[in-house]
Amino acid sequence: MMKTIEVEDAARAADLSAIASATESSTLFTRREMLGLVGMAGLTALTSTAVGAVQQTQQRRPRIACLVSFWGAPGSHADWIIDKLMDGYWWKGAHTPSQVDVVSVYINQLDTSLLGQKVCKSKNIPIFKTVSEAVTLGGKELAVDGVVIVAEHGNYPTNIKGQWMLPRWWIYQQVIRVFEQSKRSVPIFNDKHLSYSWDEARWMYDKSRELGFPLTGGSSIPTYFRKPEIELAIDTPIKNSIVVGDTADEGALFHCVDVLQAFVDRRKNGETGIKSVQCIRGTETWKWVERNSWASNLLEAVRTNFALKPGYFQEGRSPNVCIVDYNDGTKAAVLSGSGVGWTYAGEIAGQKDPTIVSMLGWPGPFSQYHASNAHSHWLIEMMVSKKEPFNAERLLLSTGIVSYNMDSCWDNGLYSEVGRRIETPFMNMKYHSTHGPLFETGQRPPNTPYLRGFES
Repeated sequence: MMKTIEVEDAARAADLSAIASATESSTLFTRREMLGLVGMAGLTALTSTAVGAVQQTQQRRPRIACLVSFWGAPGSHADWIIDKLMDGYWWKGAHTPSQVDVVSVYINQLDTSLLGQKVCKSKNIPIFKTVSEAVTLGGKELAVDGVVIVAEHGNYPTNIKGQWMLPRWWIYQQVIRVFEQSKRSVPIFNDKHLSYSWDEARWMYDKSRELGFPLTGGSSIPTYFRKPEIELAIDTPIKNSIVVGDTADEGALFHCVDVLQAFVDRRKNGETGIKSVQCIRGTETWKWVERNSWASNLLEAVRTNFALKPGYFQEGRSPNVCIVDYNDGTKAAVLSGSGVGWTYAGEIAGQKDPTIVSMLGWPGPFSQYHASNAHSHWLIEMMVSKKEPFNAERLLLSTGIVSYNMDSCWDNGLYSEVGRRIETPFMNMKYHSTHGPLFETGQRPPNTPYLRGFES
């Protein structure tokens, strides 16, 4: 990987006048380019300058390019996440300053992203017209230290299967093109699932391994406050698991699936990959639960844990279940259910009662901002440390489970509430989760919004 150093160059800086106010006054040049600019007589002085510049570069705050689909108020993920990168966030009972600098923004649906325009103007952050310009800062090579992709909202179509066709892969592949042309790469954060398409998601993951950059993202819920405040130990002998939560659409389902994977990949001998995925909807959901005693026992344990009346979950609207079989014989299911936040229940060998862990209680009208505090914390930590907070394979498997769940009830354009069981030998990802607890602890955030650089 070719090192870069910073030198003053007034002529080229003039070409970047549109971003001069938001970036450093220097421009990036490779050592080879610099040698072409000076004679051998100045080589000693140049080398001395270069060493000092490299040391300064190593100590500076990571510069982040934020690439988003839509940035509006009050409910877009771009607002919830990027605000924290600029203004800091609540973590372990206290406000924590950000350790990164947002230096460029790209907004796919710019005309309707009035809040994004207002925030960037107030913060003196340039909005570029293309993805490439945002990550090169208007130049020819990669010029940032990290990339944040938040493509969760906006006016985009939904296909017949109910998959929201958000431009995550479209943005990501343009970043990869710059990485390859620049012959270097930087960490990427991708909010929620990688793509609605397994093939696109696998390509995204494979590129991170091929080019050697850290990749993270996923749901904010696995890192939200837990009750009780526990993380499953590494190599916990999990037999079967369920997650109960909102599964009204693809996006909501992903939150539940990512919660499932965050617990299940702690099982003995680690993750072994997914054998099959199936979706069942409507009244057949409860017939499946009755036929599978492990699932009905775990669901009953959740009901009694919350002191809910018998049959409570069966009275809910739009019942559905996402059934996951793993290569090592472990079984799991995600069931629709309200009133319990996002709750994991696991049958563990040697334990009489299931282990139940819930993520609940968003605070006040600004809950959407504070719900992703830990998400932003680990995003920033990755940008600083260049290390993934958890295995990127988890994000890929969560993406694949959701994709094939949405596909299960459709066959040659025909819909069935009892979806087909889809064999997934290509989802054979194996890894051993060894990270420590990632979830929020301490005092809950205050009932106030984040600063955006203006009063309202």
